[in-house]
Amino acid sequence: MGASREILGQLVNGDPRPHLADREPAVRRLAVVALASSDGEDVAELLTGLAADDDDVHVRAAAIEALGSLGAIGYETVVAALADDEGVVAEAAATALGEIGNRAATPVLGVVAAGSQPPIVREAAIAALGAIGDPAALPTLLDIVRTGKPQLRRRAVVALTAFDGPEVESAFTAARLDRNPMVREAAEMVLGRSGPEPVDPG
Repeated sequence: MGASREILGQLVNGDPRPHLADREPAVRRLAVVALASSDGEDVAELLTGLAADDDDVHVRAAAIEALGSLGAIGYETVVAALADDEGVVAEAAATALGEIGNRAATPVLGVVAAGSQPPIVREAAIAALGAIGDPAALPTLLDIVRTGKPQLRRRAVVALTAFDGPEVESAFTAARLDRNPMVREAAEMVLGRSGPEPVDPG
């Protein structure tokens, strides 16, 4: 316990770099988080190396998330990680792309959102499309609201709040009648309960 407290103190108050090679993955993850908020020209390079080479999937995911907080400098590495076989890494990459906010990521995020990767990865891609707010993502999001699985429809409803237009309002209205309560709840949160109740055409 004493050693753990000592390491934690070093991460909080000192240089996290020596702990990036610690044998314990939990320590390396903490070091990654501390490194992302530290100064130094080598931060992006160190995080890129961990994202590609660490043998622990959660450390790699943490490095990808940390690169997202650095902005454009980590963009290429994060985009590449979106195709990672490990869902936790791909999810982190999608989340990081939403944080970076580069519209160039819209096409690849759209492919992931509408594709066959694990639902948690697709949800993160949908959320990232909403965070980026590129109008080019609108057809994909509207299609997911209509045809996706419940958790994906719900996420797409929330993502659509970044957009305007009659097709978006129609999607919200239709979502209030969705057969799944999670989707209906999301639509209610977006539209509020003050307006008139939609009429079920069926």
